[in-house]
Amino acid sequence: MKNNVYLYILVMAGVTYLIRVLPLTLIRKQIKNVTIRSFLFYVPYVTLSVMTFPAILSATGSIWSAVAGLAVAVILAWRGKSLFYVSIAACAVVFLAELVLCR
Repeated sequence: MKNNVYLYILVMAGVTYLIRVLPLTLIRKQIKNVTIRSFLFYVPYVTLSVMTFPAILSATGSIWSAVAGLAVAVILAWRGKSLFYVSIAACAVVFLAELVLCR
């Protein structure tokens, strides 16, 4: 079977279109179920986390510097520090860990 790129693109476009259109056509009234509403509320956050977490661990030269930066970021965020402060501290920890580990 010859690979037909246009067929693949057409199928991909159709599936993407159906995924976006079906909820709009099938669900016309407001969702009142608390469980479904809370699930839909957290979907964007979970999706962002799932896409970001592997990138955090593979962005540095060593897994240990990435884990150190992640740990510092989580601790500072848990304590309520600002996003700017958390990101600067995590970058500094990764930089220092890379200096120590690359000697």
